[in-house]
Amino acid sequence: MTEFSLEDIKAMRKDGSLKAALRCQIADGKRRRQPAAPAPAPRPSGHTVGAWPAGSQPPGPLPTQPPGAWMAALQRHRDGTQTGTTCECPGCHTPTQEDR
Repeated sequence: MTEFSLEDIKAMRKDGSLKAALRCQIADGKRRRQPAAPAPAPRPSGHTVGAWPAGSQPPGPLPTQPPGAWMAALQRHRDGTQTGTTCECPGCHTPTQEDR
């Protein structure tokens, strides 16, 4: 890259070639610039988005229960939580005053 001294710039400005000299320097810089290296391709994760994992299958249909059985189970759960006793649902606990 050529460095211009103050006297060179004054002389180029006087004879009107400063603009051409600066454009030439810019063009040389663009020509020397290396293109950016392409980003490496991402490694496959083995996971296909939205698909079931390899070697598995979607679950079958839900077991059918008569509507009365669902309502009876819900009523047993409600009765147990209102009286302060635990119901037979897995994960239920005896409600405390803070729970009510």
